[in-house]
Amino acid sequence: MDRVIFRTQVLTRHLKSHHNAATDLLHTAPCVSYSPPELSEPPLNFNTKMLRELLDGQNIADIDYMFNLMMQSNLFCPRERGGKVFVAPDFNQSMEQQREMAMRRIDYFREQGVFDGWFSKKGPEAELWRFAVAETASRLSLGFISFYDLSSSSPMDRVNFRTQVLTRHLNNHHNATTDLLHTAPCVSYSPPELSEPPLNFDTKLLRKLLDGQSIADIDYMFNLMIQSNLFCPRERGGKVFISPDFNQSMEQQREMTMRRLDYLREHGVFDGWFSKKGPEGDLSRFALAESASVFDHSLGIKLGVHFFLWGGAIRFMGTKRHHDKWYKPTETYEVKGCFAMTELGHGSNVRGIETITRYDPSTQEFIISTPCESAQKYWIGGAANHATHTVVFSQLEINGVNQGVHAFIAQIRDSEGNICPNVRIADCGHKIGLNGVDNGRIWFDNLRIPRENLLNSVADVSPDGEYLSAIKDPDQRFAAFLAPLTSGRVTIAASAINTAKVGLAVAVRYSLTRRAFSIKANEPEVLLLDYPSHQRRLLPLVAKTYALNFASNYLKMIYVKRTPESIKTVHVVSSALKAALTWHCMRTLQECREACGGQGLKTENHVGHLKSEYDVQLTFEGDNNVLMQQISKALYAEFLSAKKRNKPIRGLGLEHLNNPAPVIPSHLTSSTLRTTQFQTDIFCLRERDLLQRFVTEVSQHQAQGESREHIFTVMYQLAEDLGRAFADRLVLQTFLDVEATVPSGSLKDVLGLMRSMYSTIVLEEDSSFLRYGYLSVDNAAVVRKEVLKLCSELRPHALGLVSSFGIPDAFLGPIAFNWVDANAWSSV
Repeated sequence: MDRVIFRTQVLTRHLKSHHNAATDLLHTAPCVSYSPPELSEPPLNFNTKMLRELLDGQNIADIDYMFNLMMQSNLFCPRERGGKVFVAPDFNQSMEQQREMAMRRIDYFREQGVFDGWFSKKGPEAELWRFAVAETASRLSLGFISFYDLSSSSPMDRVNFRTQVLTRHLNNHHNATTDLLHTAPCVSYSPPELSEPPLNFDTKLLRKLLDGQSIADIDYMFNLMIQSNLFCPRERGGKVFISPDFNQSMEQQREMTMRRLDYLREHGVFDGWFSKKGPEGDLSRFALAESASVFDHSLGIKLGVHFFLWGGAIRFMGTKRHHDKWYKPTETYEVKGCFAMTELGHGSNVRGIETITRYDPSTQEFIISTPCESAQKYWIGGAANHATHTVVFSQLEINGVNQGVHAFIAQIRDSEGNICPNVRIADCGHKIGLNGVDNGRIWFDNLRIPRENLLNSVADVSPDGEYLSAIKDPDQRFAAFLAPLTSGRVTIAASAINTAKVGLAVAVRYSLTRRAFSIKANEPEVLLLDYPSHQRRLLPLVAKTYALNFASNYLKMIYVKRTPESIKTVHVVSSALKAALTWHCMRTLQECREACGGQGLKTENHVGHLKSEYDVQLTFEGDNNVLMQQISKALYAEFLSAKKRNKPIRGLGLEHLNNPAPVIPSHLTSSTLRTTQFQTDIFCLRERDLLQRFVTEVSQHQAQGESREHIFTVMYQLAEDLGRAFADRLVLQTFLDVEATVPSGSLKDVLGLMRSMYSTIVLEEDSSFLRYGYLSVDNAAVVRKEVLKLCSELRPHALGLVSSFGIPDAFLGPIAFNWVDANAWSSV
């Protein structure tokens, strides 16, 4: 118990930067209610109709006519929600059903006369009318571009005009238009392994730096998935690929996710999940979950909810009585768990949740209730269809006194899948991604549970109703509940970087075989990755992915080796890297999608669909912008603590603040930019200066009598800059630590190129270096040129770098290999 108290005291000092008075947070507030913004916002001081006229001009009548047409027909899927009717396509339909519905809606417009006179109407007014019709339809995912393209007062003149415009564009690339008329041989595919220069480093050694001791577990999971038809193997272009069938309905995807989990269970993947001890056990669990996510994020999330959230709550928040009862059925899936923390009215602010649990000493039971609609549990993964039990986070009231947020085990379905009495469950519905996860909503109608179902590692209630806790301070108790939840951010960060690797492996391989345009007449078209612009799009992201992968490994190691003294560091680092890695993942997937052109839109090629599957990373387990601000508060608290003790700073990597401020050369050169000394100096200088600015501005606001909460709210921009500076410096340091373990040679040289690319691309892309004067305008231009130079130097290593990711071919898309055969008529 002393160990728990010590750990919570450390984390509490961090959390207290968010809350001045813990007792204020324990008062039960009225339930969240909705009030129309029209009632609460200040009166408008301008005419909205006139402003709309500036936006839509003379098209308003046509636009409104189309809107009204769509609202009048059931073809546009009207649904009543919250007292209003909304229209939207049903994206839970299959591809074939959506196509059929689109055609039926177009037929409806035709029957209503929308297209009457489409070609006969002349002049600018007619063109604007056609635009208005098409644009309005597109707001419901319908488009009429084909109608507009066919319209012209003089079809032949229009064709001539369009070809003249296109010809002038093409002439910028070709001196003699007649060269384009020569019949060229058909495009053929040649594996990049045959055309790229020989690798000058060992890809196995590089992969070991990425995956470390987890390689065996990762490859074991990959092989298990490749062997089963449950993972939808398809032959394309002479290779077999596996990927979920995203043309299935939401219900079908959920069922397949559960069947795949059953397959993994039957093959012993989860045997001894809780009995594996020490860092090796934790790393093995991480590896298994991450590998599942490479195939399908829904599979990884569903696994994570059951084992890391439900199971993690039992493991860390419970005690022996819970371990003895719940470990075995959790491993065998006899019990299917979920994790009910988020509510309709509260997400990030866990302390504000409104679910209430009271104790009845006469029956020795807790009574869980949902007092209002905003208190319904929301986005609960597993709740809609499969979960039999949940961990419920709730305000605990004992004898009318609110003791704060506690966690309880509640059964929500019986063994036959029937919803339990006093529990109501509804589906959250179709989402933009992760439709293999059955997110649900839960209401508790005075549900009674045994007293023993309180997860009591931090606090307990005696049979006669006495509240017991060795941690008297409410802030410390809340910190104790939060401490075990860090594993969620660890797995999200690792999953994000693995997903970025899939996107890059596909996009880079495609760019090494796909050609476009000739630089000179009668010469072969140029490989995409031989264009400097394409290198600039992808290769910096490859380098950043390596840098962030090393940082993710560091996060996992400090988590699995955590001690009471390091708990705050784990919390802050996990917050920083969860934000940095998920932002990087989404940016990488978008760039890879665009770099693959139209092929990036095909679901089977993975890249485009991964964006919608992983978008939620930026939100769950902490909104990224909120996390950045929390990091700044932690750095601020660490700085003040050292200052008050009049001692050097020791923690969070801020020891560099004890040294004199580094001096940046006034004139940068290529060689300077590549030195580890310069890279470390400028990253530390930015973090030091931003922290000092933060401390100074807080003091200025405090001198004016402003509250801490208000101060941190208005200083969000500087706080986010500081949070990013902390993350970037941390990532650079982990890269340097990894590089130091590699002996001199070609692999170390390639790592040096990627480290330099990482540091220079951060300098170029983060405006704070210019905004706060760490770089001059002239030096910023030098940095920009250096990025291009590093791209050309990394270009020969591109294939080796993505091959070292260690992702089996079956998990990539067909365009990463023989995309010609994969799209041949014979494959239809």
